[in-house]
Amino acid sequence: MHISGSETQSPSNKVISPAETQAVKCDSCGFTEECTPAYILRVRQRYQGRWICGLCIEAVKDEVHRSDTAISTAEALNRHINFCEEFRTSSPPAKIEHPIIAISKVLRRRRNSLQVHRSNSSTSLPTLEGVTTPTLLRAGSCFPALSR
Repeated sequence: MHISGSETQSPSNKVISPAETQAVKCDSCGFTEECTPAYILRVRQRYQGRWICGLCIEAVKDEVHRSDTAISTAEALNRHINFCEEFRTSSPPAKIEHPIIAISKVLRRRRNSLQVHRSNSSTSLPTLEGVTTPTLLRAGSCFPALSR
């Protein structure tokens, strides 16, 4: 969420203290942000009295732009809130796995499938008798300046 300088500083150019901010919960996703009362008021004025966080504001803007038909901000907001409610009420996966473990499993599967593919592809190539394949040997360093 982008906040311009006029929203983060008062007219006398002093920085707003943390005591002048309020924690407010998004009516759409439930995320909590700390904002100034003036900013909270502006957001509520734009979104039919509802407080929505910066992420949901961007999602509502995106909904307006990607819709096939012209829709109002209010309609886009309702669509986004419905989406968030459906997402929260949907059942979570049976087993929640740590992201690093999940990625390592994907990489292991990928590596194993490449090994199987390589072994299958080399046996399927016809061999020519009397033809020798040269082996690749390194005669020197790939970086001559470093080998001196």
